[in-house]
Amino acid sequence: MTVVYNFAIQLVNAVLPALGLFNEKIKKGVIGRKKTLNFLLKNIGKGDTVFWFHCASLGEYEQGLPVFKNLKSKHPKAKIVLSFFSPSGYEIRQENPITPLIVYLPLDTKKNVNLFLNTVRPSLVVFVKYELWPNYLLALKSHSAKVFLISALFRPQQYFFKSYFKKWGRFLFSFDHIFTQDKGSKALLKGIGFNEVTVSNDTRFDRVSSQLEQNNTLAFVEAFIDNKTCIVAGSTWQEDHAVLRSYIKEAKQDLKFIIAPHKIEKQGIQKLKNSLGDKAVLYTNYNMETLSKKQVLIVDTIGLLTKLYQYAKVAYIGGAMGSTGLHNTLEAAVFGVPIIIGRNYDGFPEAKAMLAQGGLVSVGDASSFKKTLDAFLDDENFRHACGQKNKTYVDKNKGATELITEKIQAMLTL
Repeated sequence: MTVVYNFAIQLVNAVLPALGLFNEKIKKGVIGRKKTLNFLLKNIGKGDTVFWFHCASLGEYEQGLPVFKNLKSKHPKAKIVLSFFSPSGYEIRQENPITPLIVYLPLDTKKNVNLFLNTVRPSLVVFVKYELWPNYLLALKSHSAKVFLISALFRPQQYFFKSYFKKWGRFLFSFDHIFTQDKGSKALLKGIGFNEVTVSNDTRFDRVSSQLEQNNTLAFVEAFIDNKTCIVAGSTWQEDHAVLRSYIKEAKQDLKFIIAPHKIEKQGIQKLKNSLGDKAVLYTNYNMETLSKKQVLIVDTIGLLTKLYQYAKVAYIGGAMGSTGLHNTLEAAVFGVPIIIGRNYDGFPEAKAMLAQGGLVSVGDASSFKKTLDAFLDDENFRHACGQKNKTYVDKNKGATELITEKIQAMLTL
């Protein structure tokens, strides 16, 4: 299996530049990875203590950020390298509270791994959720770094829990400790003989809770809403837009909608706006004097969604109406807002928990969406009670950051 994997990763490494000619996202990754080693060589000295934090993309960064901040505060002299696999994380987090040393992670070939690790020479390595690169992890065994996986979530169908891949999955044992989101993940690890596991819960509860400490006021949103009831739909895709569009076309004029699509692409954004007609305005084109006359505000920029949810009477979270994957429901839940999602939420324990507690509703089509949203809008007491269930759920599940940080601190020998 090792031979097959190494051949496959070498093949990917070889063909990505060609694929980048047809895909802008791949192209950005290829160009970015070429710059990684030279950038690090210029910024890391032989005597530096280096912490390496790695995230697949933006979502994992948000998940790891509370822990990263804590570790930085306890080790202010350490240089931190923050790596991403995806452009969505790399580009959006060029400005962050952790470090200026942000890079694309070179692909998991043995050559790249050795060059990267010999350049960075990390004392501490933290991977987030499911970033499991076998060659990096196996190579770290020969370094003196302490290696951790946080907010991990495992499922029985993953290959390293299958008996015929047991030997190949030994790279998991490169971790000094794994912090899981749930007991099921811990049981799976213990089933293959990995015992250095702590159920810490999900650090996102701490991350979203910190949003309440920020100034979340957005003057343009207040002008748009104009003291009317507002629905916020976040991280939406085409399948979500079809459901929303059906409702909006029949909605009363005094009901406002804010839609924040997941993909900020000019063609897709314009298609959404055109489908809603004159009642919609783009964030990038709004006029403060006439904004309140519009019924739909399409937020065609990034970085505002976590603040937008505080203005919602009801939140709709995208991704689960299609197959792209449900986006972050906790960002809305922390504001005490009832939540509506699509039908494909398997693999999202927080959605299942809020559904069971009555603060979240799953719908499968435009008809059930209308029925659910109308029920929330027609009964303020019901709406408030459902929203509070979500807020309570978030509050009860905070604390992962401190637990993880204390354990890592206890195991570090700097």
